[in-house]
Amino acid sequence: MSTQNILVVGASAAGLTTVEALRRKGYTGAVTVLGEEPHAPYDRPPLSKQVLSGDWEPDRATLRTQDFLAGLDAEFVLGDRAVALDAATRTVHTRSGRELRADALVIATGVRARTLPGHDGLAGVHVLRTLDDSLALRADLLSASRLVVVGEGVLGSEIAATARKLDLHVTLTGPLAAPMALQVGPLVSGVLAELHTDQGVRLRLGTGVTGLTGARGRVTGVELATGEVLPADVVVVAIGATPVTDWLVDSGLELDNGVVCDAWCRAAEGIYAVGDVARFHHRHLGRLVRLENRTNATEQAIAVAANILGEKLPYLPVPYFWTDQYDARIQVHGFLPADAEVDVVEGDLTARRFVARYRTDGRVTGVLGWNMPKQTRLRRQEVLDALHSTPASTH
Repeated sequence: MSTQNILVVGASAAGLTTVEALRRKGYTGAVTVLGEEPHAPYDRPPLSKQVLSGDWEPDRATLRTQDFLAGLDAEFVLGDRAVALDAATRTVHTRSGRELRADALVIATGVRARTLPGHDGLAGVHVLRTLDDSLALRADLLSASRLVVVGEGVLGSEIAATARKLDLHVTLTGPLAAPMALQVGPLVSGVLAELHTDQGVRLRLGTGVTGLTGARGRVTGVELATGEVLPADVVVVAIGATPVTDWLVDSGLELDNGVVCDAWCRAAEGIYAVGDVARFHHRHLGRLVRLENRTNATEQAIAVAANILGEKLPYLPVPYFWTDQYDARIQVHGFLPADAEVDVVEGDLTARRFVARYRTDGRVTGVLGWNMPKQTRLRRQEVLDALHSTPASTH
């Protein structure tokens, strides 16, 4: 296929990295980047930490300078949302009425934060996905004293830690037994629960949330399934996210918890997906995978750029994510199944400095490091060895 112009839908880290990788590989054709937000591409991990705490000015989260972006020789169309796609002609229709057509299309629209019923009608209720979300939440926290975070996953745990740094009274609630239990399993999440408790966070976990309470248009609390109401001046809802695929419903692409792609991240002829929105076939695992982490956004974008230009390389990542909470940096390589056997192979749990190895049926699927970056990186090789010993499917 002759590729004379490329359209990237999503001015995200994944979208920007796709453009950078195309230029590095020598592509000289036209590139357009369509972004819903008015901002130039920025980094999301700092939003729940450095930006929310005020340690960084918002501009510091911007991924590249204006001069650098200009040097990419790409047209950035910002503040306009994709609303429909004609996959046969690779034509994207936007909210403002634009029609953008390309020889190759990259979908990088990411995910959208889930909300609770009644969320929209109350002031003081927030999600955290965008830069504007982070700034609005920070402004509310600076005039509040009691925060309830709904959702005990990575984002909820990070927000709770940042809010304690701002000296708020923080309650963390969610249906699981400990912070990040779904992501890291009971052993490590138990240590994380102790850390949050030591830092003054009230954990009200193991029960669902049924709704929010309010008075005079502002949130006053979070109601639990037990009937208990947790009083709050501000509430953050961090209960996960859904892929932004609503604009693709009538496109003819296969949509199932993301844009379904083959092993080359291709959704259809000339159409690729990258980042949080992409659900691709992992040939070593033999199944579809969708990864929501910053590292994948970069690595998958590089792979997609290569495949657009004809290199035909299957994408075979070892997932990696990290989280910073208080003085803890937790790094995860690979997959940590809920039923995995976990053993500490370096360091000491009680010292909160260790590496844990996760195995299923005797095979290493992942490693987790807590304040042991070098040792964790070395142990990653065990994950690689196990993954590459699995015969690749031919999907």
